[in-house]
Amino acid sequence: MRKTDRTIEAVNRLEKLYPDAICSLEYTDAFQLLVATRLSAQCTDKRVNMVTPDLFREFPTPEKMANADIKRVEELIKTCGLYKTKAKDLVKIGQQIVNDFGGKVPDTIDELTTLSGVGRKTANLVVGDIYKKPAVVCDTHFIRLCNRLGLVKTENPFTVEKEMRKLLPSNKSNDFCHRSVLFGRDVCTARSPKCDSCVLNDICPKIIKKR
Repeated sequence: MRKTDRTIEAVNRLEKLYPDAICSLEYTDAFQLLVATRLSAQCTDKRVNMVTPDLFREFPTPEKMANADIKRVEELIKTCGLYKTKAKDLVKIGQQIVNDFGGKVPDTIDELTTLSGVGRKTANLVVGDIYKKPAVVCDTHFIRLCNRLGLVKTENPFTVEKEMRKLLPSNKSNDFCHRSVLFGRDVCTARSPKCDSCVLNDICPKIIKKR
């Protein structure tokens, strides 16, 4: 089976398995998603969702965050880990959005990655979920699944993104990334994947080689 055909088959099957797949971070607008995603680095989405209500209550906009006291931000996000670095980034992000983008979260990956602490994973998430543009969010689950399916042969996020943009239908790429996260947590886990009950086991080279 060609990579393109295998990709389409995986997209269709995960769509049936997870019809309502969405980002597990809780937010109401582009700025909140940007902040929540920055906080999620080396931290669970569940923990981030426990922290952000109080954070957004005090600093709901880029303008408010731009003028925030870093110590206060640190207090609010302390349980997310790496809180000192993240607090500096969040305040700086607020300032950059206000000063460089007129108070509006930019809608391109190139612009988003100029913001403090924002990488391509975060930028793709915002571009895809908020602005509904084609996006490929390369988290660890997505990278693992793409490698196991033989769609890529690298764990470099940027290379995986480039290769998968060629294979994924542009109108389904973002949702497939979300579904890959759920699938990676439930079935295609890093250790002891549930291959016998996997809906992709007949198109997965890893499993086919074992038969």
